[in-house]
Amino acid sequence: EEIVLPRRKTWDKLAVLQTLASTVNRDPTAAHYMFQDDPFLMPRNAANSRLYSLSKESGRNAAKYIIKNFPQYFDKTFAEPNIPYLMPESLTPQTEGVSEEALRERIHLRMVKESVDIFDQLLQAGTPVSLETTNSLLDLLCFYGDVKPTPEKEEEEKDSLEEPGENASEQKAPKRQLQRGSQSSGPRWRENNHAERIFKIMPERNAHSYCTMIRGMVKHGAYSKAYDMYIDLLNERHKADVHTFNALIRAVPYLKEKFIERWELAKDFLTHMAQQKVQPTLLTFNSVLKTLRRCGGVGRSMSLSVLKEMEALDIEPSLASYDHLLSVYYKGVDVQSSDIISEVLNEVEKRSFTAQDPDDDLSGLLQCCDLKDIKLAYQLNKALEQGDNWKFLDVDRLNGYWSKFFSLLCMMEQIEVVLKWYKEMSFSLFYPSPKNILGLLQALDAANQLEVIPSVWEDVKQLGFSRRQDLLEEFLSLMSRDQHPNEIQLAFAKCAEEIKAVHEAAGLGQVPLEWTGSALGHVVVLFSRAGRTQDAWNMMERFQQINRIPTDKVMDEFLNCAKQTNSPDEAIKMVKLAASLGLPSSQRLKSRMEEEFELSETQKKALQSIKWDGDSSDSDSDS
Repeated sequence: EEIVLPRRKTWDKLAVLQTLASTVNRDPTAAHYMFQDDPFLMPRNAANSRLYSLSKESGRNAAKYIIKNFPQYFDKTFAEPNIPYLMPESLTPQTEGVSEEALRERIHLRMVKESVDIFDQLLQAGTPVSLETTNSLLDLLCFYGDVKPTPEKEEEEKDSLEEPGENASEQKAPKRQLQRGSQSSGPRWRENNHAERIFKIMPERNAHSYCTMIRGMVKHGAYSKAYDMYIDLLNERHKADVHTFNALIRAVPYLKEKFIERWELAKDFLTHMAQQKVQPTLLTFNSVLKTLRRCGGVGRSMSLSVLKEMEALDIEPSLASYDHLLSVYYKGVDVQSSDIISEVLNEVEKRSFTAQDPDDDLSGLLQCCDLKDIKLAYQLNKALEQGDNWKFLDVDRLNGYWSKFFSLLCMMEQIEVVLKWYKEMSFSLFYPSPKNILGLLQALDAANQLEVIPSVWEDVKQLGFSRRQDLLEEFLSLMSRDQHPNEIQLAFAKCAEEIKAVHEAAGLGQVPLEWTGSALGHVVVLFSRAGRTQDAWNMMERFQQINRIPTDKVMDEFLNCAKQTNSPDEAIKMVKLAASLGLPSSQRLKSRMEEEFELSETQKKALQSIKWDGDSSDSDSDS
């Protein structure tokens, strides 16, 4: 009997990894995943986080540059098994001579100058070049702007979408040069460049030829030329593709001045798409919304209609769609702005987004949601934590968001909630700023939970803020203000000792911190309450060294400590110090010592021998 074995089930490796990842909860003590490789380089604060992340990316780019420009040093294959995908790509042309095959190879290797040279040599030799190869050359020239690609950053910057203020009765943008500004940080479109020259001498042109030229002109700021090229395409009875229409719609603000004219031109392109049976995509609608950002009141009246059209075509908006929509309303005066923000958050918090548009970003949403409403802040936080939405913010902006969110929690929430968020967020999701620490200290003070201060001080040391004078003053002020149980006072005294060490020992190149009278007094009080009489007296001596006057509270606390530890000699020294400074309380302190301390005859004589400023003045007047 034949035995039929069941077929082996194949698994998608990525699906398995995703399933495993979904079973792991985020570790609140772990830093960002990009810093996991080397614990020694774990950032301590936001500045370190930015420096380390940029350094790591710079190192990666440097490695790519070396491999790309010096491939001859990486031709040895030691890996077993050899994985070609992980080996550097060969950038040396293998085809010699002047031929169409050599031209195609150099186009594939993105060698702009070499490709143009071989094309010209083929024309001079009378060798025809196929339409497909010529179009590929146009693609290369239009993408790189007719210049050699560089290893520098090729990422396109968002063009400035700041719309100047407008009068309600005037739907016209201020006069400006329409060709101003480019959507790319790369080179501008030169007159009669290689792309234009090759396009003009082509014996045959198809729709691809025209579309490539249009997209290249828009990419590099030649908007009027792109529109003229589109008219030529229509006259030749060709049809544009969806990418070309997207580029033309993005160019609309640079082609027309009046807001209503911009919208009419965008509608004309959409009408042409319908006539040519070109199906719009998500990028098409995002281009329309991006144009409406620069259409003033017209944009606010038409943007919601664009979203409804997307819904009718079963096209889900991306983050860029919501970003453009919020920008249309957020900078206007429409009373629906707050409602729009709430509705957008309701939609965003339900979905885990993937990148579909170069403008997909959450920074616009953060900018619109001014974090002053705790309910709105929680809603925004829910949207960020949905799936991988947090990945649409870079490290700097993510840390800035968490910093604002935590500041709002300190002002609005109960201390238990604040501490829960602080434990889960700090050093993993964000690095608290000095302002965040001050807000936390104020929240602890309001909730009367100052016993948490020592743990916060440990975090301050890790963050590198232990030399911030404002933070040190706040810590000392809160710890010394009220009397606490002995265990807490001992912890406070330990913090005071570390703050004292910060003032005394300066690192290489650091300027020592200057003592203030209030800081000295706070440290004396904390040492006194912990029973550390000698340490407290050492700090008392500094008042005279820096020409500061201790307060009555400081001297009373020190006297209490001396009494508790049976240290009359230090108490007498303190009375002498008060007398030398001419303090009015020196007589009162002497009386306290005589009443509350058991003094020996020697100590009594020492106390009586103290000269008072008042006594010396009386003796002078008697004489």
